[in-house]
Amino acid sequence: MPPAKYTHGRVLYKGTDLVKLDREQIRLFRGTEIAMIFQEPMSSLNPTKKIHTQIEEAISVREERAKGLGEPGKDHGTDDPGRMKEVISVLNKVLIPDPEEVANRYPFELSGGMRQRVMIAMSLAQRPSLLIADEPTTALDVTTQAQVLKLMRNLMDDAKTSILLITHDLAVASQVADTIAVMYGGEVVEETDVLELFSEPLHPYTQGLLSCVPTAPKEVSRLKPIRGNVPDLRLAIAGCKFASRCPFAMERCNKEKPKLSSVKEKHRVACHLYDK
Repeated sequence: MPPAKYTHGRVLYKGTDLVKLDREQIRLFRGTEIAMIFQEPMSSLNPTKKIHTQIEEAISVREERAKGLGEPGKDHGTDDPGRMKEVISVLNKVLIPDPEEVANRYPFELSGGMRQRVMIAMSLAQRPSLLIADEPTTALDVTTQAQVLKLMRNLMDDAKTSILLITHDLAVASQVADTIAVMYGGEVVEETDVLELFSEPLHPYTQGLLSCVPTAPKEVSRLKPIRGNVPDLRLAIAGCKFASRCPFAMERCNKEKPKLSSVKEKHRVACHLYDK
């Protein structure tokens, strides 16, 4: 049994609906087209294998899938000197000092920031068109976080890789993103470019998020928390999921679900306040 199922909707990638593909077809997209950086690198890296072995395996999978020969679970060889050269190259690209030494270490011998860089290097070795990053800086200190974010930004510019960043930290999003989609209750409630979102947030939930961000000394400005609690998403909600917490809620908000629609150029909002 698969861990999850979808009931409706589409996941379009370059015109292909991914949810309609079978297991063999979806493998053609994993790694070569779409790669992922997970939140905690220590649980994503194999603690029993050296760094170079794990990156070489990613390279092997990329090469075999490009030829249509990839096999799930195959134990890929790591004797190719050309692959080791590529390992050093990708470690250099993610600014790891002394990459030859790091390549021969185990994950537990590296710091959290170094392990996260290794994860990025593994993704880079697969040469994906899309890199999904799930809270990639949560476990890092502020200094290391800034370095990883700068690295991701450089990858977007130099490697021409698109990044889908999943984060709860608006400060992180502001440093990396070009476009931001704000989600509440599993649905997009606002979508626009990063400068527009911070200068003119339109959805009440987005406004509430930004009002929770410290912007001045405590004696000058008090934070304004969002009232209430997140609704139980296991229950059917007829109207807007944010209605019970929204200071602008109207009667229709509890009965009618708002549609995500354009309010201005490149700015979409799901809120009855902006219905035309």
